[in-house]
Amino acid sequence: MTDFSFDIVGFDLDGTLVDSSGDLAAAVNVMLAHDGRPTLAVPQVVAMTGGGVARLVRLALEATGGAAPDEAARLQAVMLASYEANIAVLTRPYPGAVAAIETLRARGVQVAIVTNKLAAMSEKLLAELGLRGLFDIVIGGDTMGPGKQKPDPAPIHEMVRRAGGGRTAFVGDTMFDVTAARHASVPVVVVNFGREPVDGFGADAVIDHFDALIPTLETLHA
Repeated sequence: MTDFSFDIVGFDLDGTLVDSSGDLAAAVNVMLAHDGRPTLAVPQVVAMTGGGVARLVRLALEATGGAAPDEAARLQAVMLASYEANIAVLTRPYPGAVAAIETLRARGVQVAIVTNKLAAMSEKLLAELGLRGLFDIVIGGDTMGPGKQKPDPAPIHEMVRRAGGGRTAFVGDTMFDVTAARHASVPVVVVNFGREPVDGFGADAVIDHFDALIPTLETLHA
């Protein structure tokens, strides 16, 4: 047990800990331009994120004329290749995120990433940003196998299992995060960093800056 309200705090990655919107939008637009399609504005791409790469590609293609499954798979490979090569050009942690995680770790909390981003991409991004050492556990959208990503609670259950159990909370930015946390029976905090609509999705709390995370978690109970 720690001297804190929780033994384990899990975080979503994109849109929660890091602003990756510019790099994701650039990769999506490389894919669209490769296929002779119109490109999308960053806010359009942001609205499509949260459910993993296959969903992002599907929505981007639907917005630009649609595509058969085999074509979508081919274009997804184009998008991923571009993204992997330019994964941390614009992506940066949100203000206060690193300090909040360091504070949690100093108080004996195990800190984890549970994201719908592919595990290898997550590891690469964290490494390039110099953040990998802050996290005890990283679980990606493909870690648990097909169909077992948020909003399914399986990745959060796996996070708790790997951490050895304990009082757990989760921090995210989408309905995928809130639904997964609810199904896993853990309290959930939503960050409000510009995603629309922002109504908390029924979360236990909403914060506008990471400075508020620790005090907010201290008001919640596992």
